[in-house]
Amino acid sequence: MKTLLALLALATLPALSSCGVETATTAATVAEMKRREMEAAKKNLEQVKQKIEQNTQQMMERASQSEAQSDDKAKD
Repeated sequence: MKTLLALLALATLPALSSCGVETATTAATVAEMKRREMEAAKKNLEQVKQKIEQNTQQMMERASQSEAQSDDKAKD
């Protein structure tokens, strides 16, 4: 009986240990995917910030031009 239990324990040990390895591998894969998602999100955020800054600059330039044109018309 003890021999049978020992054999059963030895038979299930590889299955249980491989389950742990699979879990660890899956966790590492998910972590890598999340890291890549974060990098992409940061890159996207930087691009959006640059576009906002460019648009703000253009609006300020147009406002200055419009103000200058208004001043020129007022002088006439």
